[in-house]
Amino acid sequence: MTARILVVDDIPANLRLLEAKLLAEYYQVALASSGPEALAMAERWAPDVILLDVMMPGMDGYEVCRRLKAEDRTAHLPVVMVTALIDQAERVRGLEAGADDFLSKPVDDATMFARLRALLRMKQVQDAWRQRSETARELGIEPPAAPRAGTGGARALVLSDSAEERAMIAAALAADGMAVRQEAEAESARQALADSAFDLAVLCLPAEGGEVLRLASRLRADTATRDLPVLLAADPEQRGLVLRGFDLGASDHVLRPVDANELRARARNQVRRKWYQERLRNDLDRSLELAVTDPLTGLRNRRYVIRHLETLLRGADAGVMLLDVDRFKSINDRHGHAAGDAALREVAARLKAHLRAADVLARYGGEEFMVVLSGAASEYAAAVAERLRHAIGGEPIALGAARLSVTISIGLALAPLACPAEAAIGAADAALYRAKAAGRDRVEVAQPGDFGGPLRPPEG
Repeated sequence: MTARILVVDDIPANLRLLEAKLLAEYYQVALASSGPEALAMAERWAPDVILLDVMMPGMDGYEVCRRLKAEDRTAHLPVVMVTALIDQAERVRGLEAGADDFLSKPVDDATMFARLRALLRMKQVQDAWRQRSETARELGIEPPAAPRAGTGGARALVLSDSAEERAMIAAALAADGMAVRQEAEAESARQALADSAFDLAVLCLPAEGGEVLRLASRLRADTATRDLPVLLAADPEQRGLVLRGFDLGASDHVLRPVDANELRARARNQVRRKWYQERLRNDLDRSLELAVTDPLTGLRNRRYVIRHLETLLRGADAGVMLLDVDRFKSINDRHGHAAGDAALREVAARLKAHLRAADVLARYGGEEFMVVLSGAASEYAAAVAERLRHAIGGEPIALGAARLSVTISIGLALAPLACPAEAAIGAADAALYRAKAAGRDRVEVAQPGDFGGPLRPPEG
């Protein structure tokens, strides 16, 4: 897995040593010897992970990390602090500053590369969502509100065969407002995680570790729990199991005896990261929804319905209707465009109320709508068309004190399996043209010769 690694240290020998190790594993490496240089390099070079020394003159690693996490352009970059400090309070201080993990000097190669692989997997997923979100924003689709700053309301599951350990970890997480479920067996924990939505799983390794690591692997394999943060708790001598856990998809770890403050800091980081990723996913879902939705009526738009029809005709017959609001220009001329928009929204609502959930209704352009009926027999499709015509013309549309008599003309085409979508729409359009020419407020059915005619662009 190639990636860009920025190494920050004020001692040249340390820089060169880490550079040599990383280059040997085919990473791209950049070096910075001070805090300000690191901040500038992070913005300019866009690394995938930053290995950051804590003890540096002038601006130390904590301050560098805080500044990185405070800037939108660098807040998503994983930061691993490299330190000779072994004081637990210093580790918590780094985690509170936004660090994703710590490496102790002298750096153990196996641990470093295991952590890099885990962080890079996480960043690849987040980068994909972030890039899609940014694309949507560039198209003018505004993102939703930022996720919550704290972790109150998060749900966590704690698995340990020790009741005392479970209770201690649960109490620490509850201090940050998390709701905690405790489990003593791996299978019951797996079932609980599969059945309900959780924001964090804390898995405590027993002496052998087999069942718990197997659970970690299954959580990554299952769609419902693939993005769930997994925090391992282990003894110092279980280093090999922890490294194996990272390869299986664990997100972070804490060593026994578990320090409550470090546990809480690591748990908060994991939950916030999960919520950030969910926000990006929801942002993308919302963007995709807006991309296929007509903003005035809330119906599907022309692009969506054509693509839907193309897909449908590959495997089934389809009924295609083009519906046009009669003399719509006179509504705009007499009552204004705001009234015209309100009339279109009401027409859309009435049409939608008289169709099945499986049918697709879209605004095709201007005052035209399209309906696609899947596998519709000719008698049924004709009955639906008449029902829609009556739904619009049978009762005036109320616009304030005014009551407008609105009618629609409909062209219906019954397209067979494998018919080109363009031909089906052209046939419905030809039938609609005849309905308009014959006096409007009527349904006309396409004839066989209509399927080869030219496709008229929608009005409006």
